[in-house]
Amino acid sequence: MAMVNTRKTYARPIAWGIVLVGAVLMLAPFFFTFVLATQPRDRIYQIPPPMWFGSNLLKNIHTLTDMIPYWHNLGMSFYVAVMTTVLALFFCSMAGYAFAMYEFRFKKALFTVVLGSMLLPPFLGLIPTFMLMNFIGWLDQPRALYLPAAAAAFGIFLMRQYISSAVPKELMEAARIDGCGEFRIYWSVVLPLIGPALGTLGLITFISSWNSFLQPLVIMHSPESFTVPVALRSMQSPTNTDWGAVMAGSAIAVLPLLILFALFSRRLIAGLTAGAVKG
Repeated sequence: MAMVNTRKTYARPIAWGIVLVGAVLMLAPFFFTFVLATQPRDRIYQIPPPMWFGSNLLKNIHTLTDMIPYWHNLGMSFYVAVMTTVLALFFCSMAGYAFAMYEFRFKKALFTVVLGSMLLPPFLGLIPTFMLMNFIGWLDQPRALYLPAAAAAFGIFLMRQYISSAVPKELMEAARIDGCGEFRIYWSVVLPLIGPALGTLGLITFISSWNSFLQPLVIMHSPESFTVPVALRSMQSPTNTDWGAVMAGSAIAVLPLLILFALFSRRLIAGLTAGAVKG
């Protein structure tokens, strides 16, 4: 018994130590992004690098906005991320509702295709997407970024799993008896019950769209239509990169994500956990 108590005594500090080390490793890139955003260009290359905040933030931001239309790029990223999130919530929840609650021909085959598409690397679709957008004349247009992402396979899978476990079919039958049409059932009965899953999917979709790099790089051509990741990459060169300005842009761009995650991290975890209850 004494040996068991001794193990328990040491187990908790060790576990907390591991968690603390992991937290430091995960937070260190964010900390140094903000630190380097406040440093002049020559200090960034010093060995050892600066470990605390400097006083060059405003100058770095001024350099940033002189080199690229940063605020326009930031607005473009926000617009694309919001549109992608809104469309994904609508179409993925509707598709997940259909897969969870209806019986129709080729249902299992279609859902297998949806699951199978999750196994494909995203870059495999870059060339077909570029060719399609070029054919319909959507190159350098923001709709070429958010419309293809409006029905992501992961979103359909998550909503199907959550709806099948959280929405009883008896509730739908009761709504039909009361005279509700199928879309009214989806809009007025199902959507209010799947709030945690919608919050989870919305957060994941927004972050994914905000951080997207390859597709905007291929689709968007003019500097004014760049999203933030592509705009910051355009500032970099092999020999003459102002890393203070780049870090300032990165720090501003990461702030919305940190705020979103701080506010909705519990909902993200709760939605993912609830969606895994029933297969």
